[in-house]
Amino acid sequence: MDLFLQFLHNTGFGLADYRNLIMIVVGSCFVYLAIAKKYEPLLLLPIGFGVILGNIPFFKGFGIGIYEANSVLHYLYFGVTSGVYPSIIFLGLGAMTDFSFLLANPKLMLLGAAAQMGIFFTYLSALALGFTPQEASSIGIIGGADGPTSIFLTAKLAPHLIGPVAIAAYSYMALIPIIQPPIMKLLISKKEMLIRMPDMREVSRRELVIFPVAGLILCTFLAPASIPLLGPFFFGNIMKESGVVDRLANTARTAIIDTATILVGLTVGASTQGDVFLNPKSVGIFALGAVAFSIATASGLLFAKFMNLFLKEKINPLLGAAGVSAVPGSAREVHMMGQKADPTNFLLMHAMACNSSGVIGSAVCAGILWSFLMG
Repeated sequence: MDLFLQFLHNTGFGLADYRNLIMIVVGSCFVYLAIAKKYEPLLLLPIGFGVILGNIPFFKGFGIGIYEANSVLHYLYFGVTSGVYPSIIFLGLGAMTDFSFLLANPKLMLLGAAAQMGIFFTYLSALALGFTPQEASSIGIIGGADGPTSIFLTAKLAPHLIGPVAIAAYSYMALIPIIQPPIMKLLISKKEMLIRMPDMREVSRRELVIFPVAGLILCTFLAPASIPLLGPFFFGNIMKESGVVDRLANTARTAIIDTATILVGLTVGASTQGDVFLNPKSVGIFALGAVAFSIATASGLLFAKFMNLFLKEKINPLLGAAGVSAVPGSAREVHMMGQKADPTNFLLMHAMACNSSGVIGSAVCAGILWSFLMG
């Protein structure tokens, strides 16, 4: 009997803490939402499974947990804490992005900039609640709705918050179908939803090749600290548009970004060990993250309405919600909302223009915050 009791004590059942059990339930909910509801399964499934994995009770000091220096998970997690995975993901995003929609209607770029207001409002709110400037910046960047950017900036400014910030950022990206539609319905009238966008002009190959070079120079001269993100992003895009390295571009937008997404999702999820993750700061980050994402969406919508005061050819204000850089989730949600109002109204391509500018905007904001707080 003594041997049996000792065996039980050494199992996960005997080592379990109530905080581990809470996080296992949370991880199981993420897995359920990914499989049953199909809420961004590419994000929620690896994160949810990682949460479960990271909260299996274990002996400390055996090199098992993600925070133990000699564990496999710790080595994999280095790609998160060093900012390597976000840069790799941006390389793949660049190779997937088509800027022709943005170049055909450049004024839509303003909506991507307007949606970044959520970052700075949340930064000020976090400061008021007692977070340090570095922590507040890491929390505020959640408003950009860009998981890789959130991870990158947090790794540089507040590495102890990577877990809750990353989980919050990716969770809100996955929950776009729940968060954004009520805000759209509240701020945009049915009449405005029916506005049709004009046909886009044809963009030349020369424009598409020049844009990543010009964009890199302009954005990184403005915010040099954004080089680790925007450098790979624009490089991936010029590989795609040049047409001379199709094999490399295809690898970047498939195998490379998929590998990085798997590793970042699994390790970020595993970093949510109950004894480390469950604390008042984490709860505050989740609350502020929801505020940041909501304000970013509302800012884009309201700025689109503001632009219409001066435009002869009106734009559909729904496009403002795609200014957040949750690619392609927010663009898809804008299109679906427009389809509900008028099944013959197609907004997806225009929304992708705002979406792609939002990716650039959030990376520039991250670079500005990093340079100010580390300078």
